[in-house]
Amino acid sequence: MKSSLFLRSLLATLLLAGSQLSAHAETLKVGYLPVTGHGKFFVAKEQGIFATEGLDVELIEFQNSADGINAVVAGKLDIGAFGTTAPLVHIAKGTNLKIIGGIMGEDAAIITTATNAGQVKNVADLKGKKIATVRLASGDAVLRGALTRAGIDWKSDTQIFELKNPPAVIEAVKSGQVDAGVVWGPHDLRAEEQGLKIVIRSHDLQPGHPCCRLVVTEAKYKDTATWEKFVRAILRAEKFTSENKTETIDAISKYVKLDKGLLWRGYYQPYLDQSSDPNAKGVKAFWETMQQSGFIETKADIAGNIDVKLYEKVLNKLAADEPKEAFWKRLQQEFKKKDA
Repeated sequence: MKSSLFLRSLLATLLLAGSQLSAHAETLKVGYLPVTGHGKFFVAKEQGIFATEGLDVELIEFQNSADGINAVVAGKLDIGAFGTTAPLVHIAKGTNLKIIGGIMGEDAAIITTATNAGQVKNVADLKGKKIATVRLASGDAVLRGALTRAGIDWKSDTQIFELKNPPAVIEAVKSGQVDAGVVWGPHDLRAEEQGLKIVIRSHDLQPGHPCCRLVVTEAKYKDTATWEKFVRAILRAEKFTSENKTETIDAISKYVKLDKGLLWRGYYQPYLDQSSDPNAKGVKAFWETMQQSGFIETKADIAGNIDVKLYEKVLNKLAADEPKEAFWKRLQQEFKKKDA
């Protein structure tokens, strides 16, 4: 009898604690793309990392960065990660956005049919070609910058078609409507499974380039305490993904409905940079590339739209709490290279 009463009392206490935590949790609407590179969002949600930070996160799916960043700007999302190109285009037009971290880097690829693969050895071989991209995708801006550096005017020497999502690009390449296409992971691997060939990776065109950045509006950015919790959750998720691969893929599979073997190869392949670092130097280089290629028409500086202090503060606190943890020390060293 006493044992039964104790168990009922314990259960009631746990339920009360849970309800109190839920009642005090801060609700955030977070935009994502259904891709392996956004795995840390899914891990932080499914492993309860957001919850332990006092955040009640609703993950909202978008098919491309253009639609996602529009939702951030319109205030329909509290934060999102929609490439580097999309937020920078809005900033170039005067939108007040802040980059406070990252979700992923690199991970884009140029694909062709097996027949055309031998004709595309480098970016210069794309002159005169029809190319499909996803509107405002990071790989799109990387490609246009590389074409410009190769002396090719992408506006007149190529035909670039902006499609809705990577599957549409794959179909355009397969059907012969275009000569090449730009996709991101794991759609590069899906393209290979469908008989297409990866001929160039974005890493080859702009090594170390950032992709999806954590972006908030200037108005929402003022609540820095919230974003410290959020960035801490993302960093803890990054550590989790490096140590718990099976559980990571299980979490990703709930949001990206593809074969787990494909998801595993996509998330843990060497072409995906999983760093949560803001990478201020990389963003500035990306901005300059977009200026030089004519993707954006502004001479403004991007530095004021990047906050590295918040990320640095959170990372240093994690390192102080776990002084023997090599993972945090490594990220601190990376921060010095990418942001200092």
